[in-house]
Amino acid sequence: MSEFSFEGRVAVVTGAGRGIGRAHARLLAERGAKVVVNDLGGSMEGEGVDKGPAQSVVEEIVAAGGDAVADISDVSTQAGGQAIVDAAVDRYGRIDILVNNAGIIRWGGLPEVDLENLERHLAVHLIGSFNTMRAAWPHFVEQRYGRVVLTTSSGLFGLDNNLSYAAAKAGVVGLARSAKLAGEPHGIKVNLIAPAAQTRMAGGDAPVAEGRAAADGPSMPSMPSEAVSPIVAFLAHESCPVSGEIYTAGADRFARLFIASTEGYLHQGGQGDGRDGGLGGAATIEDIAKNWDAINDEAGYYVPSDLMSWSGSFLKHQFGG
Repeated sequence: MSEFSFEGRVAVVTGAGRGIGRAHARLLAERGAKVVVNDLGGSMEGEGVDKGPAQSVVEEIVAAGGDAVADISDVSTQAGGQAIVDAAVDRYGRIDILVNNAGIIRWGGLPEVDLENLERHLAVHLIGSFNTMRAAWPHFVEQRYGRVVLTTSSGLFGLDNNLSYAAAKAGVVGLARSAKLAGEPHGIKVNLIAPAAQTRMAGGDAPVAEGRAAADGPSMPSMPSEAVSPIVAFLAHESCPVSGEIYTAGADRFARLFIASTEGYLHQGGQGDGRDGGLGGAATIEDIAKNWDAINDEAGYYVPSDLMSWSGSFLKHQFGG
């Protein structure tokens, strides 16, 4: 039997009716997990409801010898998030794994993008992740075990017409980083995946979105949904060694993303320097300009594990560090 078995585990995968979510659900089921396949079944803009996509994935899992149930609850509502988790507990008696993959995209950038566009992205990506995680959390705490994989995106690096999507996906990172700390005493690990696959949301054609062969030629690399799922399953496994981390995956490459800080420039004798009582004078705009290269110098950067870690490093000169 494979070392990475999910026998006895129950997983919820949101947005699992198509593309990447479908691939996650199928892999977890193939390795022995019982799976709640959640998908509202709407368009990539978040319109409409159709049980067909979720039910189709369930049928694929069952045909392959697995165990799964379909759910069409809406992650963007508190009731929907609770219903998704309840579906797992009611059907299988527990929940061990939550993979939040549900998402939408409505392209738009400044100045034409409107508030409704932003609010809808936040509702599905950020609030949806919160709703399901919050509903699962008491079960994780009670059993002193849980694995959460949230979906962020390399889109947070910015694109001129994805403002709302990027903002929502960046918010998911902050959600995960704080949840990581809350989960540490209870055996709960929370990580993030930033997928790279030619799904319908990425503008891919249907065959690539379903994980079949991509079109030939350098303009369309092979980026099937299934290429993302191995690292998601690893992060969802009981042997996962990390929490609060971000990983990219796709097209046969896997990598870590991280938030880092430069060492920066320390103004000597200023109000922020406790060594001489601030007698040397506060930093000026001219000081910033003069030391701009040092502020931006990436040599010696560090990766804070949390806010307190960053604060300790940033203020070490205050404490004689």
